[in-house]
Amino acid sequence: MSIDEQTLAALRVLLDKQAIHEVLMRYCRGIDRCDEELLRSVYHHDATDNHGQFNGKAADFVPWAIRSLRRDERTTHFLCNELIEVEGDCAHCESYLFAVHRRKTKDKTATTDLTFGGRYVDRFERREGHWKIAHRQVVFEWSRLDSVEGSYSIDQFVTGKRSPEDAVYKRG
Repeated sequence: MSIDEQTLAALRVLLDKQAIHEVLMRYCRGIDRCDEELLRSVYHHDATDNHGQFNGKAADFVPWAIRSLRRDERTTHFLCNELIEVEGDCAHCESYLFAVHRRKTKDKTATTDLTFGGRYVDRFERREGHWKIAHRQVVFEWSRLDSVEGSYSIDQFVTGKRSPEDAVYKRG
């Protein structure tokens, strides 16, 4: 049984989209686990990133982001409504974003959740067979700040760590 050229081309696009999706998921893991090495791996060496408060080389964004995120107790980044348009070795991707940052207030007397809604508008490039982000533009849509009055007991749960000590790095 042979596969026709049209099917092979469609399969190549599907594989490219899956590879790009996995880069996006590694970005979220890198951000939420404060994993600098993983975060660097999703960008090309000459990539740029405009996160609003930061606009410049991705190589400079990574340590800036890790320092910024250290003020938070936890973060959780969710991507959805992901649309990837592959054009040869270039792809344009729009991913809707929800990010929740749990943090103490400046005076350390209360806990708040900052929830951010926006989009990542990315240009991916395939270089040497690997898809990575060449340029990222964060588009702000909305945000809200909620006071955390209480939370569910987590005593019986394994809790997330913002380091290589997190459960995801312990393959068992």
